[in-house]
Amino acid sequence: MLEQHYLTALFEPKSVAVIGASDRENSVGNVIFKNILGSGYKGRLYAINPKHETIQGQPAYKSIEEIGARVEMAIVATRAQTLPHLIEQCGRSGVRNVMVITSGFSESGHIGAAIERKMLEIARSYNVRILGPNCLGIIRPDLGLNATFTKITANSGNLALVSQSGAMCSAVLDWAKANQVGFSSVISIGTTADVDFGEILDYLIYDSRTHYILMYVEGIRNARRFMSALRSAARIKPIILLKAGRHEAGSVAAAAHSGMAAVSDTVFDAAVRRAGVVRVQNVGQLFYAAKALASKFRPQGNRLAIITNGGGPGAMAADRAGDLGIPLAQLSNETMSVLNKTLPATWSHGNPIDIGGDATPERYRDAILAVTQDANVDSTLVMLSPQAMTDPMGVAQAIIETSEKLNRSIICCWMGEEQVAGARRMLEDAGIPAFRMPETAIELFHHISKYYRNQKLLLQTPEPTRQHNRPEAEGAKMLIEALLAERRKVLSEMESKAILRAFKVPVAQTMVARTATEALLLAEQIGFPIAMKVDSPDLTHKSDVGGVRLNITNAPTVRNAYHDILETVQKRRPDAKINGVSIEPFLSRPNGRELMIGVFRDPIFGPVITFGAGGFDVEIFSDRSVALPPLNKFLAKDLIESTRASKILDQFHNMPPVDREALKEVLLCISEMVCELPWIQELDLNPLIVDENGAIAADARIVIDHTGNSNGDRYAHMAIYPYPVHLVQEWTMNDGQVVTIRPIRPEDADMEQDFVHRMSDESRYYRFMDTLRELTQTMLVRFTQIDYDREMAMVATIPDPDDETRERQIGVARYVVNPDGESVEFALAVGDDWQKCGVGRKLMAALIDCARMKGYRAVVGDVLSTNSKMFRLMSSLGFTIHPHPEDTAVKRVVKPLTG
Repeated sequence: MLEQHYLTALFEPKSVAVIGASDRENSVGNVIFKNILGSGYKGRLYAINPKHETIQGQPAYKSIEEIGARVEMAIVATRAQTLPHLIEQCGRSGVRNVMVITSGFSESGHIGAAIERKMLEIARSYNVRILGPNCLGIIRPDLGLNATFTKITANSGNLALVSQSGAMCSAVLDWAKANQVGFSSVISIGTTADVDFGEILDYLIYDSRTHYILMYVEGIRNARRFMSALRSAARIKPIILLKAGRHEAGSVAAAAHSGMAAVSDTVFDAAVRRAGVVRVQNVGQLFYAAKALASKFRPQGNRLAIITNGGGPGAMAADRAGDLGIPLAQLSNETMSVLNKTLPATWSHGNPIDIGGDATPERYRDAILAVTQDANVDSTLVMLSPQAMTDPMGVAQAIIETSEKLNRSIICCWMGEEQVAGARRMLEDAGIPAFRMPETAIELFHHISKYYRNQKLLLQTPEPTRQHNRPEAEGAKMLIEALLAERRKVLSEMESKAILRAFKVPVAQTMVARTATEALLLAEQIGFPIAMKVDSPDLTHKSDVGGVRLNITNAPTVRNAYHDILETVQKRRPDAKINGVSIEPFLSRPNGRELMIGVFRDPIFGPVITFGAGGFDVEIFSDRSVALPPLNKFLAKDLIESTRASKILDQFHNMPPVDREALKEVLLCISEMVCELPWIQELDLNPLIVDENGAIAADARIVIDHTGNSNGDRYAHMAIYPYPVHLVQEWTMNDGQVVTIRPIRPEDADMEQDFVHRMSDESRYYRFMDTLRELTQTMLVRFTQIDYDREMAMVATIPDPDDETRERQIGVARYVVNPDGESVEFALAVGDDWQKCGVGRKLMAALIDCARMKGYRAVVGDVLSTNSKMFRLMSSLGFTIHPHPEDTAVKRVVKPLTG
């Protein structure tokens, strides 16, 4: 597992050929070749043009095959129709990376799509990777490489920009130039026919020059790969993302430009939140957020205090905070007491804290010290407007000196220009974000506080189920398969509730009557009062067609209600198929709140769980939050609190607070359902009635369909791979020691570091091919916070002899997927005290089984030639040993998993 990424030659090429280089002024080939010549590129540069002897004073070759030297990257700026032939020439010449600037492929229609398919087919046959097509190019300032057709250059810095839009790249570069913002990389990826966001994010994880990643997204092709890479990168480097298509018109325009299906903005927003990414709305916010993350600004919550020397600016800031749902902190009695002693009697006596137009640096300092000590305050916005007695520089200096003593974040807004510009620069130089306008400062606080909140979501690794191999769940699967065999997709309420009951969702007992007499018998059996509803696969909202009668208390009413329901529904919806009338208890819960939990299948991200107000309110308020499964209690709590409906769950009017634990439990059960039942396309629990005594689903509807999964991956339908609890196993060694073998978790970081500490120098060298003594923080995150899809790590643990409540790691085996997508590369380490005990063999067997289940064709690894113990183990496991193609100190071991 070498540290250099396989796309390094694409983004750090030592030699570049421009196919279509030109002398024709302002042509694409002319601008790109001129940019590379003029940017000080240190590698070898070749011009390819069969019609010229020289291009811009450089020798020109008729084709890439004439060069006769290794070319690491080719840039193509010729018509789309020429690409299949040119890619074949590149493949024959050993070029493995091609950047296609040209447009006219799948985004342009059927003919372009056919050319793109042919191009990709040829590229794959030669193992050629393609960036683009329809892209602007790349800029690597540290390499002196500007391989774009824009006339704007980039300064060197630590921000990487990855964009699907070339025009957006140009706009961002222009903005950055004026604001002295520098880049490690600028990568325009176009329509991502081959190399996509996921692989580029993987590369940027390894790029030491990149500290922060900025992304502009229009559409994605593979949700699992996108989420996997996004989550992996966001664990190590902050990512700020701007996406077009928040509204229907923008979404259609973005889809037309990128050639990809439009993505639901609500679902996309939920996905990037879960990935630990902060999403912004415009280019200015993109860079302000990046600059703030690079500063000392680290809000730990969203409760904001505003300190100002003017009532108007403070009110403006408070208004914008209200727009964004940012709560202004409620100052404690202790803080109010301190402020009353230190501030003039005319101060505002509330938040925003107006300390007066004559506020001195000392008054600002005293207010900041008092407010930031308040446990109710997470961050503080300090505002200044230049007034007659204001000392902007003095106040800025006081803030800088005070900020070093604080454990809370500060953000500043120095309104105006000429009188405050120097003070604003002083604050920025000290690492304190400073802005001209209160709205900008508030928006930045909103985005950055969301970033740290989203990072907590990223760390969650829920299991798909909490009770494994549950027989009731197997019964639910059998029922679904039987219904699909009957070509039925819409389940009756009784069938829907049977499946919900299998996953422990509390539901009201429901039985279907097909005659009025049956309705009477069932009503007596269930007990009055009852509710009666039409049972029809064609009716989602039964009340809308007169198909519901509630609080029926006696037998005569049952008979009348039965006939009345059928007559009314048949009159209003004569096309609807009616199976009968469902009979169930009437749920009379005076303190009950009606909520809704739903599931729908997004075409890009798969199953999505929704939560919000239920009953009739669902149509009125449109109040819902969405989340990608799997969920755990932390994520379920976040889903609930993201809605306005959460406010009525606490004590409300004369009603006591609801049982929130019961509500979270229902969400967890629904999460388990969608993990384990890939056939579910839609699910509605509406209403779900929750009160102080628990939760119960009064009505339920499930729609199913066949799955497209044929590769044996039980969670292929999900964008986020759940913690693979089905891989956990126990093994008893010959001496009776019980060893747990399981996938690694993020909370195993300390255990993993301790394991490496305990290894001998020789064992560490054999594992890492390096003399490192401990794992860096970046390595520790990469090793323990994995996605369980493209990578897997199995740890062997025993109870810690020093603390029985903890585990001690005695070995680890891991793999990552190779660029070919068909094989995995493994690494194995066993603690010195546990070697020759069978631990390595057991770990490798578990890892190989996992790779085989995922459908990979081979497991490969690089082993130091002197590691004879590893070679013996590999041979016994069926690996073959081969010379390494590039390093004589290493040998390659290979085990096919097919045939």
